[in-house]
Amino acid sequence: MSFEVILGFDMETDIGSWTPFYEGVVHGTPQILELLAKHNVSGTFFWTGEAAKENPQMVEAVARAGHEVGCHSLYHETVGDELFPIPGVKPLLPEECYGRIKKATETVEGVLGDKVTSFRAPRLWGSTTLVNALEGLGYTADASYPLYFYKERLVPYHPDRKDWTKEGNMKILEIPNFADMTIESTDEYGRDRDQWPLFRTEGAKRLIEHIDNMLELYKEKALPATICLYLHPWEFHKMPEGLIHYGEGSVLPDAFITGNCGEVAVRELDRLISLLEERGGVFRQVRELVQ
Repeated sequence: MSFEVILGFDMETDIGSWTPFYEGVVHGTPQILELLAKHNVSGTFFWTGEAAKENPQMVEAVARAGHEVGCHSLYHETVGDELFPIPGVKPLLPEECYGRIKKATETVEGVLGDKVTSFRAPRLWGSTTLVNALEGLGYTADASYPLYFYKERLVPYHPDRKDWTKEGNMKILEIPNFADMTIESTDEYGRDRDQWPLFRTEGAKRLIEHIDNMLELYKEKALPATICLYLHPWEFHKMPEGLIHYGEGSVLPDAFITGNCGEVAVRELDRLISLLEERGGVFRQVRELVQ
């Protein structure tokens, strides 16, 4: 059974919103590009506007290697519906969304020198307002749907203009992100079905068990399987452990967020790609899935 695989890399500040640094983009991106070249597979790199502006040489390296450049908002921010509260992180107001995404798009395209057509919301927190804004700005795909949370859409679909979680007649293609929906969740938000960053914390073989579960489910339901994964460049460069100080204070990320970043992550993604290939995985860029 062949199936489609999307490797999506969210190009943002180190450890998401928790630092202002770009060590991962600078040092982790070359590791990713080398690994993808080794396997002769391609991916989609979703850039925040700030990440692209601060690291134009990395945007150029990604494009030169033949990978897709997409957008990941202006900053690593909540542009859609807040799924659960994070202290100090507030969502944009709906009326701010279009202008924010327009500015982000112009910034990424200005660095790239070409049009971008694929988007992913930070933390997969999308919304109906966001999807309508994206279609209005000419995007053809949005890889923001968090399957672990909304649970319903197993395959890419065209959303409804009034409710992005339902099927409708919009032109934009909505792509669900991988979650193992065969397991019983014990988390109020279903986050234990979302298998990031299992490839890094427990290894590729552990993650592939959950992918196998879903491949079997797709087979039972006679549905075409698309495995859309999200990763980050900072996972492929060793991140500081313990307190991280900047500005006027410090943050202490949970251990699973920064654990095994660097060499272990590189090794395990290498293994994961091989395991996916063995199972018949065909690697696509998001724009190819639209076509």
